[in-house]
Amino acid sequence: MREVVDLTEYGDALRRDPHPVYARLRGQGPVHRVRLATPTGAWETWLVVGYEEARAALADPRLAKDTAKIGEIPLDEQLIGKYLLTADPPQHTRLRSLVTRAFTMRRVEELRPRIQRITDELLDDMLPRGRADLIGSFAYPLPITVICELLGVPEMDRTEFREISTEVVAPSGEDSERAAIVRLADYLTELIEDKRRAGRTGDLLSDLIRTTAEDGDRLSAEELRGMAYLLLIAGHETTVNLIGNAVLALLSHPAQLAALRADTTLLDAAVEETLRWEGPVHNATYRYATEPLEIAGARIGQGEGLLVGLTAAHRDAARYADPDRFDIRRDTRGHLAFGHGIHYCLGAPLARLEGGIAIGTLLERAPGLALDGEPKEWLPGLLMRGLRSLPVRW
Repeated sequence: MREVVDLTEYGDALRRDPHPVYARLRGQGPVHRVRLATPTGAWETWLVVGYEEARAALADPRLAKDTAKIGEIPLDEQLIGKYLLTADPPQHTRLRSLVTRAFTMRRVEELRPRIQRITDELLDDMLPRGRADLIGSFAYPLPITVICELLGVPEMDRTEFREISTEVVAPSGEDSERAAIVRLADYLTELIEDKRRAGRTGDLLSDLIRTTAEDGDRLSAEELRGMAYLLLIAGHETTVNLIGNAVLALLSHPAQLAALRADTTLLDAAVEETLRWEGPVHNATYRYATEPLEIAGARIGQGEGLLVGLTAAHRDAARYADPDRFDIRRDTRGHLAFGHGIHYCLGAPLARLEGGIAIGTLLERAPGLALDGEPKEWLPGLLMRGLRSLPVRW
């Protein structure tokens, strides 16, 4: 057994700026046994910090997502049901096939005018104030409005939903996480039944209820709830952090911001560099070894868990030259911000579309945009990499 690296010793520094920590780990090797802090105490797992090893692990069929194979069921699956991120083939193949019948590229592209209108309306409200928390005023309400309209979710109390969602992806404690998931499960169960009775079409959730494969296969009520849960949470949390992290990166690098303002054709490249340099997902969701395996000399036993460090892998100098430099002209091909392999993010095209429209429109309409003090708090936990608030002025 390898020596355990105790990352709890870094305290809050790992949340504020994990990059120096991961650089030291990569200097010692691409895979480590680590001790991490959680709201309920410390636990040990394997952590992949090297790029090539991370990319291979994301696509390795020996690393399962279905924890039932090792006799465990995570809290959200217990309360919500099976969904794509907790399933392996052939179940994953079936679920993804049914969802992609309704969640198509054409459907995403048709959202472009609506996303632009929502963006403009939010900025119409925000810009006269002269200063704001960009997360609360813009980066959060844009994607939550888009995903709720896409799924056909009635306008929810956004403050309440944000509290629920944050507890799910960055829990402050086991009890609060459970309570949040229970509230969301009850809401989604009622919503799906309402839609089933109403018989409407047009929104994604109604279409998923009616989606049928050639062999007559359909999503069960539990699977529909799991799919709605995944799309609703993942469909906005990642985009909130993409927008916030991109704006912070640009405002912290004036030369890069000036280059983008001078040549707006660099906008897509700026989004991709943000996804690499400070992507919205810190670590990929947990995987378990279904058999003993070895990664870069690390012997991982059957049933042992593993985290693939996306934030860590993206700063690997063996893959990206001068990786700590934010450079919107960089070739970012191969970044892992949306995963790799069969679990590659279904919502990647939507996140890119929203991020590009949001950042481009904000910079166009707020030419004097600047930081209004230092961002104070990054999200807790090991899943998301993003800010609770981002004070800006213009």
